[in-house]
Amino acid sequence: MSEAGNAGTEKAVAYRVLARKYRPANFSELIGQEPMVRTLTNAFATGRIAQAWMLTGVRGVGKTTTARILARALNYKTATVDQPWVDLAVLGEHCQAIMEGRHVDVIEMDAASHTGIDDIRDIIERVRYAPVSARYKVYIIDEVHMLSTQAFNGLLKTLEEPPPHVKFIFATTEIRKVPITVLSRCQRFDLRRIDAGTLVAHLSSIAGKEGIAVDDDALAMIARAAEGSARDSLSILDQAIAHGSGAVSAEAVRAMLGLADRARIVDLFEHVMKGDVASALAEFRNQYDTGADPAAVLTDLAEFNHLVTRLRFVPTALEDASLSEDERRRGADFAKALSVRVLSRTWQMLLKGIPEVQSSNRPVSAAEMVLIRLAHAADLPTLDEALKSLESGASVPNGAPRSNGAPASSVVANPGPASPGNGGASAVAQTRMPTANGGAQTMRLVEPAPMPAAFVPEPVADAPPVPVKSLADIVALADAQRDMAFKVLVKRCVRLVRIEPGRIDVSLTDDAPKMLLNDLTAKLRAWTGRSWLVSLSKEEGGQTLAEMESTKRESALLDAKSDPTVAAILARFPGAKIIDVRIPDAPEADAVEAEVPIEPATDEDET
Repeated sequence: MSEAGNAGTEKAVAYRVLARKYRPANFSELIGQEPMVRTLTNAFATGRIAQAWMLTGVRGVGKTTTARILARALNYKTATVDQPWVDLAVLGEHCQAIMEGRHVDVIEMDAASHTGIDDIRDIIERVRYAPVSARYKVYIIDEVHMLSTQAFNGLLKTLEEPPPHVKFIFATTEIRKVPITVLSRCQRFDLRRIDAGTLVAHLSSIAGKEGIAVDDDALAMIARAAEGSARDSLSILDQAIAHGSGAVSAEAVRAMLGLADRARIVDLFEHVMKGDVASALAEFRNQYDTGADPAAVLTDLAEFNHLVTRLRFVPTALEDASLSEDERRRGADFAKALSVRVLSRTWQMLLKGIPEVQSSNRPVSAAEMVLIRLAHAADLPTLDEALKSLESGASVPNGAPRSNGAPASSVVANPGPASPGNGGASAVAQTRMPTANGGAQTMRLVEPAPMPAAFVPEPVADAPPVPVKSLADIVALADAQRDMAFKVLVKRCVRLVRIEPGRIDVSLTDDAPKMLLNDLTAKLRAWTGRSWLVSLSKEEGGQTLAEMESTKRESALLDAKSDPTVAAILARFPGAKIIDVRIPDAPEADAVEAEVPIEPATDEDET
């Protein structure tokens, strides 16, 4: 192989990814974690150094890096400093080996691959020995939540009273999986997601050191895609540099990540808020044709909707470095024009629509249907607006400005007929909705009037009232009307508490249908010729008719079994049993008893 080829191979092997090359080596280079750095600085300055630390946070915020820096600070030693120290600008005697993970007294263990009690027992055996060369023997256990319950229990005693020369540093992304008995023995630091503006500045600094030209919009996209993770942002930047052959443009990052142009997302949002379905679908198709993922488009649309909503309450959000100029200017305009109700409704619909697109085998069609629903709902007045127009009794002219800046629909309030179900009147509104093609759509809103405080039922004119004094009377009415389903429900589910003319209080069984009381009210009025007030009582009430019949039947069976004649028959015919007891009506029974005297059974009769 030629010398040039060897040099190229050595250069390729020597290359380190940006996330490793620019890993912070001291506290001053650690970005976005100022509260933790301040606490540790004060602790080291006053000599209040803990025996164990728990570092938690999402991936890529610097948990393992912080653990190594902390181990370096604990064992810091130079010609002039020989004590735990936080100003690590000058490399100490042990610093390089610790940062490279090869120091004999700083033991790093991945709990994901060392989960058992045997691994912890090995640590317990070693902690009693003094460090070889450093001041402290430091155990760094990454992803500590992966340890087994036995391993955690085995570590507790050593963690509570470790030798003075031993320190523990734990890191985890799942802090809720760590037993509280372990957490109580550690100082806990929650490493925060790194702010997008901080990430943009950090990426810009690294790009300058690497001599790479990067667009500001590209840096903003990378910072948003990283979601607060420094390692993720550097990995994406590394990929973007390779994708763009040394230069990073917004178009290249957008194509690489499958994102849509943020300015075009704002255009799509505007079309949807205007209710212009045709323009919204055309814009979506154009973004899809240029490589944008349908779910990513809707996700960006939801993010912009959230931004507009946030700007209504937090105007300083415009200072976010990850926002483009279009997002700042037009987002502020939308925040002034759109109401919170409209924005909240859009957010809820997008929140439901994005999973539909992600799980659909036809994501483009699913995304288009979500946009159609959004555009259709954007032109509808909110319920509060419709009710206010009904209460005022005024007509809102078509195209009149609403509180949210969008054209209002014409709402005409008409008095409705008296509602028999609640004893009062109801207001009926017809809302005429203009559509994109010039047509209109009618929506009916019904506002029931409140029930009077003192409800006095009155009989319906020209209908003779039918007396109802018990549940049996209601069942008889249902039977006469041939409503067998309702009859069965009343017998099985209704317990009577009290009944009087025009009013009935009941309690229901657990399996009663939700609409049973409404049905009972309507049917009683129709069948009796008067209005009824049916209320659900907190009292338990009596038995249902079905329970009464069951009790009566069981009592009749017991009586029949105790009858001497029946007992003699059962004894004479082994295997025979009573399956039913039929009791004739009282008058007919008396007549039978008067005409046919009952005589004791004899052996000849039984045979």
